[in-house]
Parts: sequence; structure tokens; C-alpha cells
Amino acid sequence: VPQSQIAMLRQWIRKNARTIQRLQNSRRYLSVAPGSKNLDWDSLGFAYVPTDAMISYTYKDGKWSEPEVLTEPYFKLNAFSNILHYGQGVFEGLKAHCCADGKVRVFNSDMNWERMRNGAHRLGMPEVPLELFTEGVDFTVSKNIGYVPPYGHGGSLYLRPLLFGQGAQLGLGAAPEYTFAVMCAPVGAYYKSGLKAVKSLVIDEYDRAAPFGVGNVKCPGNYAADVRPAKEASEKGYPIALYLDAKERKYIEEFSTSNFIGINEKGNYVTPKSDSILPSTTNKVLMKLAPDLGMEVEERPVAFDELNNFSEVAACGTAVVLTPIESVTRGNETIEFQEISKLKALYEKVKALQVGEEEDTYGLTRVVE
Repeated sequence: VPQSQIAMLRQWIRKNARTIQRLQNSRRYLSVAPGSKNLDWDSLGFAYVPTDAMISYTYKDGKWSEPEVLTEPYFKLNAFSNILHYGQGVFEGLKAHCCADGKVRVFNSDMNWERMRNGAHRLGMPEVPLELFTEGVDFTVSKNIGYVPPYGHGGSLYLRPLLFGQGAQLGLGAAPEYTFAVMCAPVGAYYKSGLKAVKSLVIDEYDRAAPFGVGNVKCPGNYAADVRPAKEASEKGYPIALYLDAKERKYIEEFSTSNFIGINEKGNYVTPKSDSILPSTTNKVLMKLAPDLGMEVEERPVAFDELNNFSEVAACGTAVVLTPIESVTRGNETIEFQEISKLKALYEKVKALQVGEEEDTYGLTRVVE
């Protein structure tokens, strides 16, 4: 064989080393069947369950490293890392499902990548390339394939991509290094006996996010700020809190960890639009599907005074897709809503797409292979 061809082959192997490793890895782990860990699948909730491995990459000197497989759920961090002191980090949440045809599919990961990219830009962190994000997600699924709940149990493998600044950094500024990791845990059906409506309380004592702040970024601080208000609301008998805009306290922003959606008197799908609202990937999916179910989509500022015009209201997010809202209370006023019907049809369509019971003509799913 001519030396020139050998050199070309070596160059091709080096160039495609990451893809070759991914394919070898997939063949090795996908020989294990989904659900082979034999957990009590029907008893799973939305809580941490140990798995076999997570994937980690390091950004240093302007480039990303090759993936590292971590078999224990720990990071080794310098005590002066940005994530610990300045909260420089973003995370995502998405799911992989075992489908009716026996294949495992990841749902809607490109939207999660886009949101992480935007958040990284806002917090001054390097972008995780789409190829690397996808590889990390698929690696994590393939290495934990036995933890994907079998089809028919209503569960999924919840995936948590995470990007954060690390390394010795005393003053505020760019971190010496960044870590991108993907971890996972099997989770069960959030509602095991049908969608359950809950009561919501408007939070007037606290703000979730300020104009021109980071309310539209999925960063840890946004969630930490809700821990106390959510606890106080729960102690009053309200499982979910609703925030209004910080400037005027006139417009609906979002629920504690979920976007607000509703059906108004016209039968339209309505969701608030604001630069301080976190753009829910689930909400984007629902807005894409709504017209096919005869619903016009209105994404616009929604005044709190409009609530009386809504027949159905729900909170939407990755963990549950939809949480129906029975009522919203603010002070001495309580506004009640009907049982969801139009929103339930959307919920059922999303669930069918996730597990392959309906053909995905929207390009939302990807087979892990």
C-alpha cells in the first residue's frame, strides 16, 4: 500500500476519532436492553437514582477535550471555582424514552442545546458545539441504557447537561477552565393516575427575575431564589407559585419552575412573552403542535387581569409536560379554571410522540444508535 494512502488513512482516523469512539461505544452499550437493571419501574418518582456513569468534557486553552467517563457522581473542583462563588453555570433537562418499537429516542435535544448556548453567552462561558452536546447526551444514554424504563411503564431517563466555570479564580472574571457534563437518572410517570390539578398562589413578596437580568437563562441562581417562596406557598397549601413582572407587577411571568400557558375565551393557546421569562423547550414544542389541533398561538404580554378570561391554565415543563392549574389566588381573590381539555389533547400528543406511538413528523426525536 502506498505510503501516501496510509498517511491519508491515519489522517482520516485522527479527524474522525470522536465519531469512531461514539460508534464503538454505542455498539457496546446498546447490546444491553433498555430496562435491564430491573428496578421497580412503577414506583419511580422524580428523584435521584444512582446510575452507572456520566460524561465530562473540559474546555481549556480554547478547545474542548475528549470525553471522560466518570463512574462516580462527583467532580473534583478547586475551592475557588467560579461556579461555587459566582454561580457561573447553566444546566438543562431533557429525556430519553424507550419507544413502542423497542428503540430508545432522545426528545427535543436541539432546543436544549440552543438554550444552553444562549445562557453560556449571557454568562460569559464558551459555547458547547451542537455536535459535542449531542455526543454527550447520546453517550450518557448509551452508557446507562439499562436504566431507561421499559416501554409501557410511563417512565424515562432524565438527562441533565451541565456547564460551569472551574479552576482557581479569586476575582470576578472568566474561569481558567470550564466543564461540560451530562448525567442522568431514571424517573417515573409524574402523574400515575391521570393529570392532577393543583392550586397556585401569586407571589407578591418576592420577584423571580428583573428586567434585563438573567431570568431567561437556566442558571442555578434563578432556582435558588425560588426555594424559600415556594416553601412558604406550599406551607399555605399551594403546591406551585406564580410570579408577576418585577417592574409593574401587572403582567404574568411564569410559575416557579414552569412556563404559564392557558386557553382563552377564543380557544387560543396563550403564553406570556417577556425577556425575563425562561424560554421553556416544552412550551416551544406545544406551540409547534397547537395549530395542528386547531389552536391559534398567542405569545404576548399577558396581564394578570386577563386571567378571568381563561378557561384552562397549566404550567409546562420537561419533568411533567403539563401540570393543570385548578385556581390562582392573589390576596383575597381566587380565580378558578375548568378541567383541561384542549391542553390535555396537547399533552397526549406530546406523550405519544415521545414514546413513538405517533409518527414524528416534527423532527423532535432522535434514535440513540
